[in-house]
Amino acid sequence: MRSRDFIKLAAAGTAFPLRTPFGARIDSVVNGVHLGTITYSFRDLPRTPGASDAVDVMIKALTECGIGEIELFSPHVEPTLPGGREQLRQWRLSTPAQHFKDVRKRFDDAGITLFAYTINFRNDYTDQELDKSFEQAKALGVDIIAASTQLSVAKRLVPFAEKHKIYVAMHGHSNIQDPDEFAAPESFSKALAMSKYFKINLDIGHFTAANFDAVQFIRENHDHITHLHVKDRKKNQGPNVPWGEGDTPIKPVLTLLKEKKYPIRAFVEYEHRGTATSVEEVKKCMAYMRQALA
Repeated sequence: MRSRDFIKLAAAGTAFPLRTPFGARIDSVVNGVHLGTITYSFRDLPRTPGASDAVDVMIKALTECGIGEIELFSPHVEPTLPGGREQLRQWRLSTPAQHFKDVRKRFDDAGITLFAYTINFRNDYTDQELDKSFEQAKALGVDIIAASTQLSVAKRLVPFAEKHKIYVAMHGHSNIQDPDEFAAPESFSKALAMSKYFKINLDIGHFTAANFDAVQFIRENHDHITHLHVKDRKKNQGPNVPWGEGDTPIKPVLTLLKEKKYPIRAFVEYEHRGTATSVEEVKKCMAYMRQALA
């Protein structure tokens, strides 16, 4: 499917219901494949004035897009604090589990399932902060943390993942020059060898930009992949582009999930520069995936 067809499909995204009966689940499963998004896709949306988080804004956007399953981006449940990193650290350490349980209930009431929670662990996280992060995921009712991190940090996560029995799905980028980054297939293999609680959150756009074969990798590693981030990029470290203009095998990947019945989620990660709002662009991406699976 090329860009011209992609644009034609945009209208299909507007057909999704804008409201969902209280407690009813939003169904974004197509031919057995669970479609959704990471809420990072809506990072440009302004918060409601005075709100301590972006949850209501996310719920409105997801409902408009007809999306019933998500990876929740951690900044969307955290306040915007003037004190920066250290103040945020203290908030994470002191905020009770009930805050995260309440966040989960708000999504449940909107008919949206939390599949994973994004926490991009860094080397400056203290052990106490790491432990709290896993407790927060548990309070959200998820058993998967998706992490853009490094192999050196992953080693520190092993005891916490095993203590809390929470899986950590490593998200890859395309930087194959740095051996500490998750990018090449070998980097994921090294993580999998560290713990049975380590999995893969494969970004098929970045994987393609690094000149690897996403379809082959999924065939060979499907048991270890929790979910995909779907975007379109050009090979040879090329840019993010509108879906259908790049080299990412989006349709072959989705077809593989459908035919093999792999329980791997396919989540939009909107990163290319579109022509409309993030909500409208994610609608286009969802329409693209629905058409690919039809």
